[in-house]
Amino acid sequence: MLYSICQKLFYKIRQEAVLSIAVLLALFSACFVLPDASYFGYIDFRTLTILFSLMTVMAGLQRQGVFTRFACSLLSRTNSITSLVFVLVGLCFFCSMLITNDVALLTFVPFSFAVLGQLPEASGKKLLTPVVCLQTIAANLGSMLTPIGNPQNLYLYGKSQLSFSAFLHLMLPYTLLSAILLSVCIFYLGHPHRQQTVSSSIQNPTTNAAQKKPALIQLYIVLFFFCLLAVLHVLPYPAVFVLVLLGALIADKKVLAQVDYSLLATFLAFFIFIGNLGRIPAFASWLSSALSGREILISVLASQVMSNVPAALLLSGFSNNVPALIVGTNLGGLGTLIASMASLISYRQIARKLPEQKGKYFLLFTLANVGFLAILLVFATAVHP
Repeated sequence: MLYSICQKLFYKIRQEAVLSIAVLLALFSACFVLPDASYFGYIDFRTLTILFSLMTVMAGLQRQGVFTRFACSLLSRTNSITSLVFVLVGLCFFCSMLITNDVALLTFVPFSFAVLGQLPEASGKKLLTPVVCLQTIAANLGSMLTPIGNPQNLYLYGKSQLSFSAFLHLMLPYTLLSAILLSVCIFYLGHPHRQQTVSSSIQNPTTNAAQKKPALIQLYIVLFFFCLLAVLHVLPYPAVFVLVLLGALIADKKVLAQVDYSLLATFLAFFIFIGNLGRIPAFASWLSSALSGREILISVLASQVMSNVPAALLLSGFSNNVPALIVGTNLGGLGTLIASMASLISYRQIARKLPEQKGKYFLLFTLANVGFLAILLVFATAVHP
């Protein structure tokens, strides 16, 4: 009995490694700064409530198959392998700007399996691994353009005092360069298949989406715009949070089960950890000094070992150069498999559906990510000397 409980607990910790580490760090820091009323001041309720609202809305739209139907409409315009790959990778790149990198990968990686699985076996299997690899890179890089593209952007945008246009201006050069690099890779990938045409039989892959309910889709679209207005400080975030929660409870309760509560709990634990570190003068002084003038590089390096969301949460407590942290943590999503937790979504799909290609995918993913990171980091050094 005890062994079974320990086994389940160990499995849960492995599944939620980042959350487990965040909780341990929060508890450890509480040994040095005992819990008091100041703990409530650590928590960024704006980020937590907007993140919850966005995740709820995106889960609702995903349940209604909105994104998959949009993808199917684009597929109907493809007639070659290159154009097909452009659509599959482009969906992740552009959609992640609005629906987040996680949702883009959760939606379009399984969609790619369904589409490419209908190609002749040799072509389909050969393309799956590199296409999913490029989709993952595309989702991480496309999401960096907007404040709602990924969790660290949402958090850092709130701290930065940047206007929406200033944020876009900051990240647009990196996004454009990323689009060029991805296009080169897609043309290279599609070149050996240039003589192969795409059959009409793959235009409408089956999906597992819930039955379409137009009223629900309209509700979630309206709530999404409310979320955007909260991000832009036009609407008060508590009001939007209440509207989204009530909308989900009344119209679509099941969607609340699809919210990533472990991510919210990770944020909460890191807020406590960072708040406590800030009250340890020696540590705060050392980290602030180490970060000064090196925000981009240290953000990238920290992201490689702890993932870019925790890196953003940690480093933002000790640097006022938030724009550099935005650049660094977004570029830091490239590199190792855990540099962006969204990357694990794709890896798990490959491991489950193509276990024999797990090693090949990991090697290709690492090489491609390091290549993209090296180019973008050199570019960042030129832009932010």
